Amino acid sequence: MADTQAEPRLLLPFLKPFYDHAVPLSWLVLRVGCGWVLLVHGWGKISRGPDAYVKAFVEQGFDPALPWIYAATFIEFFGAIAIILGLFTRFFAAALAVEMLIITGLYWPNGFSWLRRGYEFTLLWGFVATAIALRGGGPYSLDRKLGVEL
Repeated sequence: MADTQAEPRLLLPFLKPFYDHAVPLSWLVLRVGCGWVLLVHGWGKISRGPDAYVKAFVEQGFDPALPWIYAATFIEFFGAIAIILGLFTRFFAAALAVEMLIITGLYWPNGFSWLRRGYEFTLLWGFVATAIALRGGGPYSLDRKLGVEL
């Protein structure tokens, strides 16, 4: 559904041409930022190998751990590449949002603060992923170039 309300009046109207050019880029910036952080995190799982995570996953209640580790690695590495490129954006962003929801639930007993291994950042990344899933790849995406998206 399209936004039916008019944009607010600009306090500095001379900035309108800049905003007209910059607003479509905002989703590209968000996708690349989210995807880059996720890609680096996923690469850590690939470079260390699944065995490095088995104990932690089992302790969190994911037994057998390997299917969960492979799913997380796939979302965090290959999903990140897809989000950066804007390819199957909604699917991978939704998968990431679900992963962050699960991790947020695991960290919930620790409280909000990330300094105490709380859910602060997993909640934030879950909201970011949800926004990307709802919006899609945006104007600068492979989804748009292909003319189809999930």
